[in-house]
Amino acid sequence: MGDSALERGMGRIGTLITERPGTVVLAFLLVTAVFATGLGAIESEEGTDEFAEGVPAQDAQDEVDERFSPAFADDTSSVQLIQRSQGALTPTGLERNLAVQAELESDPQLDIEGTSSIAGAVAQTIEPSATTPSAQRAVIESTPDHEVRTTTRQLLAEEDGLAELASEDYSESSGEASATLTVVEFDGSVDESNAQDRAERAASAVDGEFTVFSGGLIEEEFETVISDSLAIVVPAVVLLILLFLAVAYRDPIDLLLGLAALGITVIWTFGFTGLVGIPFSEMMIAVPPLLLAIGVDFGIHSVNRYREERVAGSGVSEGMSAATDQLLIAFFIVAGTTVIGFGANVVSDLGPIRDFGIVASIGVVFTFLVFGLFMPAAKVLLDRARDGTRIPEFGTAPLGSDGSLLGRVLPIGATVGRRAPIAVLIGALLVTAGAGALATGVDTTFDDEDFLPPEELPGYVTNAPGPLAPSEYTFTETINFLADNFESGEDDEVTVYVEGPMETDYALESINRAGGDPPGTVISDGGQADSESIITVIESQAEEDEEFAALVDRKDVTGNGIPDRNLGEVYDALEQSEAGDRTDDFLTDDRRYTKVVYSVESGADDADIRSDMEAMSDDYRFQATPTGEIIIFQGVADVIFESAITSLVLALTLTAVFLMVIYRVLEGYATLGLANMVPIAVTVAMLVGTMPLLGIPFNAMTATVLSITIGVGVAYSVHVTHRFIDEFNAGKDGFDSLVTTLQGTGGALAGSMLTTLGGALSLMLAIIPILGQFGILMSISVVYSFLLSVTVLPPTLLLWERFVVERGLLP
Repeated sequence: MGDSALERGMGRIGTLITERPGTVVLAFLLVTAVFATGLGAIESEEGTDEFAEGVPAQDAQDEVDERFSPAFADDTSSVQLIQRSQGALTPTGLERNLAVQAELESDPQLDIEGTSSIAGAVAQTIEPSATTPSAQRAVIESTPDHEVRTTTRQLLAEEDGLAELASEDYSESSGEASATLTVVEFDGSVDESNAQDRAERAASAVDGEFTVFSGGLIEEEFETVISDSLAIVVPAVVLLILLFLAVAYRDPIDLLLGLAALGITVIWTFGFTGLVGIPFSEMMIAVPPLLLAIGVDFGIHSVNRYREERVAGSGVSEGMSAATDQLLIAFFIVAGTTVIGFGANVVSDLGPIRDFGIVASIGVVFTFLVFGLFMPAAKVLLDRARDGTRIPEFGTAPLGSDGSLLGRVLPIGATVGRRAPIAVLIGALLVTAGAGALATGVDTTFDDEDFLPPEELPGYVTNAPGPLAPSEYTFTETINFLADNFESGEDDEVTVYVEGPMETDYALESINRAGGDPPGTVISDGGQADSESIITVIESQAEEDEEFAALVDRKDVTGNGIPDRNLGEVYDALEQSEAGDRTDDFLTDDRRYTKVVYSVESGADDADIRSDMEAMSDDYRFQATPTGEIIIFQGVADVIFESAITSLVLALTLTAVFLMVIYRVLEGYATLGLANMVPIAVTVAMLVGTMPLLGIPFNAMTATVLSITIGVGVAYSVHVTHRFIDEFNAGKDGFDSLVTTLQGTGGALAGSMLTTLGGALSLMLAIIPILGQFGILMSISVVYSFLLSVTVLPPTLLLWERFVVERGLLP
């Protein structure tokens, strides 16, 4: 051991492990019992709302929701009944539709405010006095079929609003459509989820193919998708890791010890989460597989290095002492860089990403403690207990030993590196440059659908047995069906929230000028943006009220129909008119806030819409902020991209500094830290370059993968470098040091790569799309990190030996 404080500290820990293993194990078990109390306090937080907190557009939307009504504080809720049947518009189909409505009307817990349906309109046209679904159903039953069909055709031809309730394949000649919509509105006091459930029961009681859709549906599915994903991912990751551990350890006792350490790590991490009150979101599903993979990596290195010493003839204490002397330093470095990689996400402006970074970072610290202290101490206890007994040692040979397949293959990186180290690094540089060029094509997205299952669940999900079987998910399929089969009848909307004294003479003129000659994504009406505002309320009332029109004319200096003086008088008169109630929709009582709702092209790119609306908002003479779902989600997408880049730069910088300081303290060479970073930089570039090739964008989950790749991937290069320098300091030259390293530590790296790969691949089984994408990227990053640590790092270290050690060109 060296003389640094870090080495002395780790040496004392190693001594504690070998001399007092029972005390160490007992202490960890007691702490585990404490953390276990926090598991029951974990609360879930699902959906996309928490991502928008702090986004300026969301803050503006919150202001709009608070200040204006009823448009943003509606006192009704609704469900849609989707009738999917080629005979939906036949008399029989209309009758079935009304039967469902009658079933809903009879439910005492549903306070129905009104219903819009083709069936109801047809019945009331035939018999105007039929005002209830039951009466309307009786009308359809008693009316000749040809009259019902004729009335249906006439209404759909004359009433555009009613025609929107029929699917786009409606044929006027045949009078048939494959689907219809019925909108049922409830009193706002009725919970949407409860209304959804009761509507589904009513629909299932009537013949016909009915689907119920409401805002409550997405909330229900957000709530269940976390538990369903965990039910699939956790067993999968346990089975995969169990398989890999069995191959790596080849000893059932070591296998059980490794599983116990993994269990303690998870209990500590999520017990801590519950105790401090961090909510469990969809992103947290990725934490257990990641921690298990990192823990297995530590465990394999610990057992493998210990076995190397035992095979060489060392006893239990001596073997573990030698292993911990070397590995505790390596584990500390790996844990530090991994914490930096995970923790870099704490700088994100999005709460769920910050929470993910915090929990994952704490989990890595716990992983270091459990696998760096508890597992070696428990291994010493078990092996001492096994000595002198008939309990066999099933597998004692280390991975990658001489004569093994790994032992022959892994040193190839050192051989090639000795022959052409500069050529290898030039090749790596070219690959990095090419991957960087591809990386410019990565998109950034954020949408509700990212957090919900796809329209068609894979077979392994739908066929899952018993407790693993997921809930039924219909939101994505239904929303796609509605988009494909029905005209919305409305364009998308964006709201501009305006703050300023609206009685100022130029206030309304400012709104009018901002909407003049609108950009391409904003729908135009005669050269003016199609919008609703306090101006449209004034214009509407002026058309109905001559006295009010005269007042507006008197206050209009420019003659363009927009009052531009003494606006307080205009507002007073408007509030006292029949349009008074609508005034509150667009102007606050203190007349310091207003909103303007613009219609935008439904097929336009969200980023273009946001850019155009920001340009229009800049034309206001007051503070104006665009908001609405399109703007909010695009704002979140921008923050996601910024978080990805910021976290990446921070992780790269802090990791490089950390490694340089550590290696300067330990070995006197800060440049070893830079050598460590070479394969990591190539890995990150290759990973981002792979994303557009696979069609994977930056989203709330994948945005974290770049900094995490640094944290997880640097472990491979750290283990190689640390073992290399130990062998190098023992008197071997660079090449021999690398051969020994790649045969010993390289074998452990191969085993840990497979287990980490198993943990990452298990996330691909999650039914949440972004977790599957994250699992794919993590798997790729793990493979890249391993391959580059045994191909690019060896020539880097040989060049380090040549230029730093032999020629002393760098410190």
